[in-house]
Amino acid sequence: MAVIQMTDDRFEEVVLKSELPVMVDFGATWCGPCKKVEPIIEELSEEYEGKMIAVKCDVEECPGTAAKFGIMNIPTVIYFKDGQPVDKNVGAAPKKMFVEKLEKLF
Repeated sequence: MAVIQMTDDRFEEVVLKSELPVMVDFGATWCGPCKKVEPIIEELSEEYEGKMIAVKCDVEECPGTAAKFGIMNIPTVIYFKDGQPVDKNVGAAPKKMFVEKLEKLF
């Protein structure tokens, strides 16, 4: 499954009401470190297909959602389980770190 592009009006339906854990990548097209995280999120969305959902939330296209979750720095990846944020990464990180946080959701 590909990474889902998010909008403010779909966030609740796709992320908060999901039965699967959700990994939400907050970033922006102009952000250099965000570009380093994107391919990792894409890989994980394929590797964990059917086990979790990966979502891309551009802070300029989802300002309400970014504000709601206090996104001050990008990239920020928030991990949701049962509609609640349970963990996060701030800044670019190696794939291993994302995998460790994802594995705790299962």
